[in-house]
Amino acid sequence: MNLDIKLHKIDLPDDLTFSDKIAIDCEFMGLNVERDRLCLVQISNGKNDAHIIQLNKEKYNAPNLKKILTNNDINKTFHYARSDLQFIKKYLEIDVKNIHCTKIMSKLARTFSDKHGLKDLIKEFIGIDVSKQLQTSDFGGELTDKQLRYCANDVIYLHKIFEGLEKILIRENRFDLYNEIIKFVPARVNLDLASFKDDIWSH
Repeated sequence: MNLDIKLHKIDLPDDLTFSDKIAIDCEFMGLNVERDRLCLVQISNGKNDAHIIQLNKEKYNAPNLKKILTNNDINKTFHYARSDLQFIKKYLEIDVKNIHCTKIMSKLARTFSDKHGLKDLIKEFIGIDVSKQLQTSDFGGELTDKQLRYCANDVIYLHKIFEGLEKILIRENRFDLYNEIIKFVPARVNLDLASFKDDIWSH
């Protein structure tokens, strides 16, 4: 598959526009939001394209990217939004508007499976077995072509995965429940950032 991958330093170009439905993913130096910085944000329109923004770790000044992320008219699909939104809020200091999460969708729709990772969803809905070998590589420095392609793979399939999961949720009368659940994600992110890691609903 030919991918249109563009790497942008610091921020998105001023003249770049997106559709009203985009897919987003992030890469970090690690999984500890207090210790490990946000390195990259990837965005796709769903047309085998990926715009990869390599952020400035000193300032995180990316006004064009922030404008896209906070635009309530743009639907933004993540896989495991809880994690990405933590890092975005911590480092870009914004709340992302109008979100969806394919991991939550999968857990509600695919109750016949316990495999809800992006690799599993790509295999089921796209029919491609992608490699996640570079998931633990260093995204903090100069990026290789293999790393850029890995980053692109994390977003280019999310549109079709969303559509497939949406069909199941609607068919099984669970889409309204999903829409209620997704409203809680920003609060869950705030709980994570406030160090409330446990299930606050438990007895």
